Amino acid sequence: MEVDLALLADAATIDNSGKLNILGVFDRITTGSLPTQHPRLALVLRFVASVQEIGLHTVGISLRAPGGEEVVRIDGEMQLGPGPASMAGTVRVPHVLHLDRLVFPHSGSYAFDVSVDGEHHVSVPLTIHGPAAAEAWAPRGAWEPGSGAGGGGWIGRGGVRNASHQRRDG
Repeated sequence: MEVDLALLADAATIDNSGKLNILGVFDRITTGSLPTQHPRLALVLRFVASVQEIGLHTVGISLRAPGGEEVVRIDGEMQLGPGPASMAGTVRVPHVLHLDRLVFPHSGSYAFDVSVDGEHHVSVPLTIHGPAAAEAWAPRGAWEPGSGAGGGGWIGRGGVRNASHQRRDG
């Protein structure tokens, strides 16, 4: 079995036909204070298995903090059944796990580690930028409206345009 899709999003659903609908894919959160609580995120996974792997499988998901300590662990089981005959020997199973009010105690690089039957398959990275990073990112000065494509941007101290904060039109 493989995991061929793994990401974080603001929201995701699976319709009746098995189609994934994903909104707001991200890999970082910027916060003004720590610890911080994120209201909701969706861990989106798609498992791919051969028909020989049909049956019961254990799935483990662990959120690891920058120091390697486990913040959250979720263990479960997945029963794979045969898919439609047109799948040519392959079963694809989308999965959306909504996680509400997760607390991140520190800034740094976190990871959602996904294992199937005790074997690690994928890590989904998430970077938490703490107060110093949030301040460095925040634009300073005033917005200067532009004309034409890509015009405008933040005018920083001394009237110098900060190119890293320019608006992109179109």
